[in-house]
Amino acid sequence: MLRRLVAWSLLIGLVCAGGARADEPSGVREATLRATPQGYVLDADVKLALNRTLADALERGIHLHFLLELEITRPRGWWWFDEDIAEPVRKMHVYYHLLLRRYVVENGYTTRTVDSLAEALAFMGRVTDWQVLEPGALQTGKPYAARLRLRLDTAQLPKPLSIAAVSGDRWELVTPWYAWSFDAPALPVAP
Repeated sequence: MLRRLVAWSLLIGLVCAGGARADEPSGVREATLRATPQGYVLDADVKLALNRTLADALERGIHLHFLLELEITRPRGWWWFDEDIAEPVRKMHVYYHLLLRRYVVENGYTTRTVDSLAEALAFMGRVTDWQVLEPGALQTGKPYAARLRLRLDTAQLPKPLSIAAVSGDRWELVTPWYAWSFDAPALPVAP
């Protein structure tokens, strides 16, 4: 009898632990830096998949805050460290409005309400025209390297949850770094 109880406990534990993972991993699918008369902007497509713990918390009214982190460097060769050009961070926020029964997404300066979690995550993952550098920050034609990732800002969770986030991976969501190289494009002339 005791063996069956232990076996059932282990089975339930494994099922619960397996349910904490998302079906498809989150990650940056594509990112590009474009030149505009106002400076350089980033366009990106990020696949965001919440695990069961995060999705349940969202449905219960917990606000989830995310950080989109970009790092731009200029390689200097093997004899010296790369030059750090910029490390802009974009804050994003999603929550479920319990009275309206709709998801609210704040992506940069844009706020939108949508019907489903899939729509909310898709909207959050579309980054367009994010102003990341001022004109003159890059030297035209010179090579640069960039890295982009999205992560859950666990510091913004309610305090009891942020303490739990330190001890377990159920409250973590970090995409792998998406890295690419580019030659700085020339800024177009304003009309």
